[in-house]
Amino acid sequence: MSNTFFGAIADDFTGATDLAAMLARAGVPVTLRIGLPEAGSEAATTFEVIALKIRTNPIEDAVAEARAAYRWLKAQGARRVFWKYCSTFDSTQRGNIGPVADALMTEMGLDRTVHCPAFPENGRRVFMGNLFVNELPLNESPMKDHPLTPMRDANLERLLRPQVQRQTALVAFPTVRTGSDAVREALGRLQGHIVLDAVEDADLQTLAGAIHDMPLICGGSAIAQPLPVLWREAGAMGVPDIAPLPDVGDGQIALSGSCSAMTRAQVGHYLKTAVGYRLDPLELAESGGMAAARVWLKAQDPLAPKIVYATAEPSSVTLAQEKLGVARAGALVEDALAQLAQDARAMGIGRVVVAGGETSGAVTRALGVDRLRIGPEIAPGVPWCFAADGLALALKSGNFGAETFFTDAFNMLEHGAVSSVA
Repeated sequence: MSNTFFGAIADDFTGATDLAAMLARAGVPVTLRIGLPEAGSEAATTFEVIALKIRTNPIEDAVAEARAAYRWLKAQGARRVFWKYCSTFDSTQRGNIGPVADALMTEMGLDRTVHCPAFPENGRRVFMGNLFVNELPLNESPMKDHPLTPMRDANLERLLRPQVQRQTALVAFPTVRTGSDAVREALGRLQGHIVLDAVEDADLQTLAGAIHDMPLICGGSAIAQPLPVLWREAGAMGVPDIAPLPDVGDGQIALSGSCSAMTRAQVGHYLKTAVGYRLDPLELAESGGMAAARVWLKAQDPLAPKIVYATAEPSSVTLAQEKLGVARAGALVEDALAQLAQDARAMGIGRVVVAGGETSGAVTRALGVDRLRIGPEIAPGVPWCFAADGLALALKSGNFGAETFFTDAFNMLEHGAVSSVA
């Protein structure tokens, strides 16, 4: 059995890197595994994060994969488990967040867990049980138009209630502001799925002080950042060694399948200095649509800034979904970007930025990546990740990062920031 202390199960690939980045901030070595680890494989570090692709899977499939991931982590000796989902709680009434949390509670024999998607640094706050994206309630934010998980309610208890078999509850803002002891006392009176308010980073520190000894925590990545220090202070874990990061290959490409408002702005900004090729699902559905994209990529300089993107306005996305169906439209884009990632790698390109959770899953699988080391953050929750063969990957959630994200990412590697992380 390995010496793994912490194990996380993430519902998509960008969410997994987001969590891994928060843990790495605390100075602990983190291994990110792409997909379920093979049977008989052993953990590599004290902190293991398993990136699944189950956010929009059928509930039964999502639960089965999460159970399998938990059993592998348990076999590695993990004493703390984290169920990681997006800070915008991407889960409609038929979604997977609640069912997976329920299943993990059953596996672990627990009568309570907590849910904390708040990420104040990225504008996600929970107040009186309602999730806000910047100044807007979740259901009034751009998430209301998400093509796969349109969010039509901001109240997390209401969102969880139809998904779970256990009761729901809330530890509200006034209690959180009273301190960790008050939160701990409130939790002791509650059972089931307990939503936690958090408006500022200081609230996350308060909450972490109350929940760090809980076997299962559910939520976004920000609540995880304070935990390693608290675990060390409590004597629950030692100080693990951190090995140097691997060398990075040359060449660069950005691949974007996300259609979030922020990614649209990022793509527009990057196209001012980079060459680009737009993928249209309707054209991809026709004969020769994919061939044209591959010919374009082959003609590009591997070292020059470039982006291939399916990023589009909501009206264009809706039109493609109406003509092709939601599943087929998404699959066409994911398959195309995955193939282009393979082509880029064959051209010697070793630096790849990917925007969108579903796209990140498709690309990493196409490249045969099964394990990554976590490096420096480009933006809050978005680190560079490194494979053993010199491939550098940045897997960006659609809504994360500034408008300059793509340029910032590649500049970070050019300016040698990676060598400072060891």
